[in-house]
Amino acid sequence: MHEIRFPGESEQYRAARDELLRAEIELRRHTEQVAARRRTLPLGGPVPADYVFDEGSTRDDEVRSVRLSELFCDGSDTLLLYSFMYGPDAPSACPMCTCFIDAIDGELEHLSQRVGFAVVARSPIERLREHARSRGWRRARLLSSSANTFNADYHAEGADGGQRPLAHVFVRRDGVVRHSYTTELAFAPTDDGQSPRHIDSMWPLWNVFDLTPQGRGEDWWPKLRYP
Repeated sequence: MHEIRFPGESEQYRAARDELLRAEIELRRHTEQVAARRRTLPLGGPVPADYVFDEGSTRDDEVRSVRLSELFCDGSDTLLLYSFMYGPDAPSACPMCTCFIDAIDGELEHLSQRVGFAVVARSPIERLREHARSRGWRRARLLSSSANTFNADYHAEGADGGQRPLAHVFVRRDGVVRHSYTTELAFAPTDDGQSPRHIDSMWPLWNVFDLTPQGRGEDWWPKLRYP
């Protein structure tokens, strides 16, 4: 398929690698096709309320009120909110959500050039901010939904109060904020032995592991602390 060869590779390796390369090319095509279909979704419903959140930052101790409509960044009509699993009664923040935002926080200087982004949790803002500081987050906007129904309305909270991790996209059209997309793979059936894996395309950790011979592993998961 190309003329590049690596030191010491055998004919058997090259034949297997070329077969895998064909599969990778097809996966890239399919990924781009799915992304194109996602971009052509019709507009979702208008938000039922201009939700008011408590907002905090790791840079100071202030608590501010901010409306959903005020979260869009300058020059963009697209907003991504991540529902972070950290309820008021949870003993600690979700390690998986934490791992994801660890990576996203480092990308926000770039992401914010085109989209707004914020982390939403049900815990009080002071608790979320304390966790963010412990992780060294510097850029992520931190929002508490403790005083509104955003989590329940957008299915990031079950009837029993249990929290769900979801990524939501909202758009602003003619001054109206509308829902565009949520990672519904979290609710869809999964293949045997497969986790819901609904935000994998945005999560560097798993994509890096997928390049290695050992892969993701069957029993390894991110933790808040390692020995």
